[in-house]
Amino acid sequence: MVEPSGVQYEGSWKAIKVHGPLDFSLTGILVALAAPLASAGISIFALSTFDTDYLLLKEGRISQARSVLEENGHIFV
Repeated sequence: MVEPSGVQYEGSWKAIKVHGPLDFSLTGILVALAAPLASAGISIFALSTFDTDYLLLKEGRISQARSVLEENGHIFV
């Protein structure tokens, strides 16, 4: 990746996409994912769109994040 002059960025991010589409009236989706990750000391950057959510994690934490989420009842497909 070419870094434009004067722009700061941090690379090596991976995404976990929440299987959607999610109904707009659903609540608590992000907290159900973020809380166990926070308890494990894993930082996330959360993005929400009109029909799903994404969790961005540093590449080196993705395996640990997946394990934590699976231990808390989340399923990966």
